[in-house]
Amino acid sequence: YKTKKEADKRRVEIEGTMSNGTFISPNNQTVEDFLKDFVSLYGEKKWGISMYDSSTGLIRNYIVPIIGQVPIQAFNARTVDVFVQKLQKTKPVHCKWRKAATSYLTPASIEKIIKLLRCAFQQAVRWELIGKNPFDDPILPKTRYKPRDIWDADMIRKALDACKDNQLYVAMNLAFACSLRVGEILGLTWNNVHIEDEDIAADNAWIFIDKELERAHIDTIERLGERDDILKVFDPIMSASNKTRLVLKRPKTDSSVRRIWLPKTLAYILREWKNVQEAQKRFLGEEYQDFDLVVALENGRPSDNRNIEKSFSKLRETAGLPRVCFHSLRHSSTTYKLKLNHGDLKATQGDTGHAQVDMITKIYAHILDEDRKVNAQKFESAFYAVTDLRTVTPPPEKENPGIDIAQLIDGLQKSPELANTLLAVLQAQKSANLN
Repeated sequence: YKTKKEADKRRVEIEGTMSNGTFISPNNQTVEDFLKDFVSLYGEKKWGISMYDSSTGLIRNYIVPIIGQVPIQAFNARTVDVFVQKLQKTKPVHCKWRKAATSYLTPASIEKIIKLLRCAFQQAVRWELIGKNPFDDPILPKTRYKPRDIWDADMIRKALDACKDNQLYVAMNLAFACSLRVGEILGLTWNNVHIEDEDIAADNAWIFIDKELERAHIDTIERLGERDDILKVFDPIMSASNKTRLVLKRPKTDSSVRRIWLPKTLAYILREWKNVQEAQKRFLGEEYQDFDLVVALENGRPSDNRNIEKSFSKLRETAGLPRVCFHSLRHSSTTYKLKLNHGDLKATQGDTGHAQVDMITKIYAHILDEDRKVNAQKFESAFYAVTDLRTVTPPPEKENPGIDIAQLIDGLQKSPELANTLLAVLQAQKSANLN
């Protein structure tokens, strides 16, 4: 320090924190170096494949370029707010397979970045590198959640009637009837499909979701490959130089592992589809690669979700239906079920595999609002229709009856004190008028 006074002040601060056990020794470790440790010690143990890819992408594209060289101990609430402002003026990074839809980072993307840093700096507190998490309460831009465009039941029937692709037809039925994610559809195996005659007859046909198919970078697979949640890594079809691989893995949350009961029609659709696959196996012989996948390519290999999206896009144009993505069928399913079961959130959550019920209420609040409108209509019929309060009028005001002279004289005669009081009041009023 430049002066003895500043040095003494700092000495007192250090002695105070040492005495209560909160002393943090000075550390010039930068955000970039710290996040390398964070990803290695925390991310590789806690994150799934998709979470690892997205988190490292946020670090590489938006965090390190802006604050990578800032010491972690230099952060406070103000520097975090300044960082958020810089993010609002940052252009999104384009991917090879997807162009950014906005000129600058959206509030939702900024929220993801801050959430990641909040988690990282919480570990810094735990590791005693900093005393307080500066990302606990930042000022974030307001995120406005726009309801996703979806098809209604009639539109989905029209699309299914126009669908000539057997693989897409099965996938669409699974998405809508079972509320499945596309990765869950592509990772579904026949050993988890129960469509025997006795099950269908008893309305007890069901599927069990305990796997999903994803595409991941090779580097991510190598880093996370020793974990037991990765069940199989598929070899590439075209070139070994491809930087990504299809991976069959366990779901990221326990709530995603679930049993879903099938409508009878879907059970028969799956049975017919299985017969088609068996015929294909016999035709191709050893050329058929059997991975027991329900939705697979003609040779048995896993189907990429991009194949599903491409086929779905063609069907949408052929049928002349509104522009939506394949994932919207899951939202259509959830919407349809909420209407059928009159807002039974727990039953719907059991099919969708959402981790929290409030995730459904947040996304599908407009559906619940429609049911609340019905509640108001029922309340009107059950309560107000009995006595129409709109025709009820307040009681009429009573007219002033005036003074009864006879009663007044009788009261004065019976009470001399009342007569004297009235006389005194009249005399006082007379004197006031004379003055």
